[in-house]
Amino acid sequence: MKPSLHIFRIKNFRYFILGRFFTTLAIQMQMTTIGLQVYYEYTHSAFSLGLTGLFEALPFIGASFFSGYIADKYNRKNIIIIALFALVLCSVLLFVISTHKIPLIEGISYYAIFGVIVLVGIIRAFWAATMNPLMSQLVDRELYTVSATYNSTAWHIGSITGPIFAAFLYGMNGSYHAEKIYFINIVLFLAGVLFFALIRYQRPIIHQVKEGIIQSLQVGVRFVFKQKMLLSAISLDLFAVFFGGAVTILPAFTDQVLHATPQDLGLLRTAPAIGAVLMAFVLMVKPPAKDAGKLLLGAVIMFGVFTIAFGFCTSYWVAFIMLLLTGAFDNISVVIRTSIMQLMTPDEMRGRVSAVNSVFIGSSNEIGGFESGFAARLMGLVPSVIFGGGMTIVVVAIINKLNPKMKKLDLSKV
Repeated sequence: MKPSLHIFRIKNFRYFILGRFFTTLAIQMQMTTIGLQVYYEYTHSAFSLGLTGLFEALPFIGASFFSGYIADKYNRKNIIIIALFALVLCSVLLFVISTHKIPLIEGISYYAIFGVIVLVGIIRAFWAATMNPLMSQLVDRELYTVSATYNSTAWHIGSITGPIFAAFLYGMNGSYHAEKIYFINIVLFLAGVLFFALIRYQRPIIHQVKEGIIQSLQVGVRFVFKQKMLLSAISLDLFAVFFGGAVTILPAFTDQVLHATPQDLGLLRTAPAIGAVLMAFVLMVKPPAKDAGKLLLGAVIMFGVFTIAFGFCTSYWVAFIMLLLTGAFDNISVVIRTSIMQLMTPDEMRGRVSAVNSVFIGSSNEIGGFESGFAARLMGLVPSVIFGGGMTIVVVAIINKLNPKMKKLDLSKV
């Protein structure tokens, strides 16, 4: 059996990956359906779609530091199960809101949906802060890079299939079916609960220094900023997303540059995730442990290069391939960054470090979307994409200058 497949002999890891997949699929279907429902059933406004992302992002960021503290203090498996039951409750609320059979709710259903989005943002902060730290406790240290690859693959497959299933089911037979998708969400979240519950896990006894929550959070942030390799890896991902987020302005690019239809946009949006999954198969065969630093820097450079190439595209299928390649190289960055976090973070701090990472990357998605839109308005659509890709490459050069040891990083020796 190949070393990358050896990890599936670990029963706990198999349950973890299945739980990860079903949960990601449910979350992606849920958020896609919320966007479709808000737009088609209530507002027909692009601004309202931006609000759905903002209403999830702000509570997510606000709760992230506290979620990291909780993930380091209590049983991580139990935190995930509680979070999933809370997401089941959110799907139940969305189902009830969408049936339009309760007069009291029907009058405020639009606002009630946004209230649920806020709850989802808070819950996902605890889920995100706990997932990677739990995974680190289920496999041996030498399997961290392989586990990060399969974890990323499960996430990307869920991210591809979730929106496709939701969009197909929502408009099936010419009418809207949000409540049916929310019912499916309930089943999928419960499947996630089942697989995580099957994990035989007991939190190891860790002798921690007693400290208050604020002090504990400060320790987590200081740790990230003192670890140059970890900070460099997070910064590379942050700025790549911030400047190179071409996906945010895809609707405008598809219409004005590619002259394609809104239906064509759906496939184009999945291109980065498809590329990530294809790259994951390569990483399964050859995990990026040796020469990890060079691979990380090179992957972010290539992400920037293919973002620039996308900006010059006038052909739909060439644009699709360029976006697919950005996703492929971005996945190398994700796997190496996750491996660095697992290998260089003490177990008693993994929750807080994961939360800091979530704040950095999560906020860069939303703020990067604003940057892309602002740059497009300031300099034009195509120049803004090219500028973003170019700035991504500049960031690599700056981090390489500030931390020259990065290119010598070998995770097989950490």
